[in-house]
Amino acid sequence: MQDFATIDFETANNERSSVCSVGIVIVRGEEIVDKFYSLIKPEPEYYNYWCSQVHGLCAEDTDNAPKFPEVWEQIEPLIEGLPLVAHNKAFDESCLKAVFRIYQMYYPDYDFHCTCIASRRRWPGEPNNLDVAAVRCGYDLKKHHHALADAEACAAIALKTL
Repeated sequence: MQDFATIDFETANNERSSVCSVGIVIVRGEEIVDKFYSLIKPEPEYYNYWCSQVHGLCAEDTDNAPKFPEVWEQIEPLIEGLPLVAHNKAFDESCLKAVFRIYQMYYPDYDFHCTCIASRRRWPGEPNNLDVAAVRCGYDLKKHHHALADAEACAAIALKTL
């Protein structure tokens, strides 16, 4: 796969619709050509302790952030015609579907691929969590659970495994 967009969400709480940040990396011709990051006002709008411990975001960070539909208006032209790739497709795809549903937006049934599954196939029996797989692919993930850093790591893995 030479052209794709990686996507990573962080959530404010256990609701998949509570996306509070998104990172996107656009790859064309096997080269990173664009990146996008935004905080998002989560829905429902509360943070639980465990999610904040993972990614470091809290209500003060997203009090003045745009809602998801405003952010998606910026993302949609960037990803048009591209398959989406996430390291844990089950999580990120379910977040995307949930937030589309919450805002009653039409979901265009994006073509999703998973670098976690691809890395398990490539390196069976090895740990394949995002940070470990990224190092194997030459990317040092220093800000794990920052949506853009995770999307960059996913792009590095996708370029080696998909």
